[in-house]
Amino acid sequence: MAKSADDLTPAALEFLTDRHLGSLSTVRAAGTPHVVAVGFTYDSEAQVVRVITFEGSQKVKNVERAGYAAVFQVDGPRWITLEGTAAVKRDADSIAEGVRRYALRYRQPKINPRRVVIEINVARILGSQSLLTTTN
Repeated sequence: MAKSADDLTPAALEFLTDRHLGSLSTVRAAGTPHVVAVGFTYDSEAQVVRVITFEGSQKVKNVERAGYAAVFQVDGPRWITLEGTAAVKRDADSIAEGVRRYALRYRQPKINPRRVVIEINVARILGSQSLLTTTN
């Protein structure tokens, strides 16, 4: 059953801050999935996923065309998918926030003048039972 951000357990929030890579799924022009490994961050207050990347990447093109994306993270029996409408942000404040959060979860990224950030407004969450409440 699909859940909302309100259904994330403390274990889920911890899982989303542990150092794990995930995958980002977007849709190509032909309608086929484009899935790549990424580092991502989750802002539980804003319910936003951020993925830093570079201008012109396939994921940027896909997000701009389709406006929807999902990230997935797995570690043994624990897994979670966060999905929703997505947009590419190019303004300095959005990029700085994406980089700041990435550095907290992973490491300080190299400087990249072509950097942009993909933001996913989380509308749907799927995951293992240990990470989601059972009240819905």
